[in-house]
Amino acid sequence: MEAKEIGVVIKERRKHLGVNQQTLADLAGVGLNTLLATERGEGNPQLSTLLAILDTLGLQMDIHLKTLDYETV
Repeated sequence: MEAKEIGVVIKERRKHLGVNQQTLADLAGVGLNTLLATERGEGNPQLSTLLAILDTLGLQMDIHLKTLDYETV
């Protein structure tokens, strides 16, 4: 998943919950500019920052092996 896609998921979930950006930033303990950049898929947030935002929104990140283009399934 690309940073831009993660940002879209965060933004859509935030809007679904009816939370504005400042409130989410406060609840997650991150700066507003960091949240704004994350929602745009820009910047390079620390993993702990990203996890705090996701946790506040009731989301989680899973890690799994991906199939490479040259591998057969």
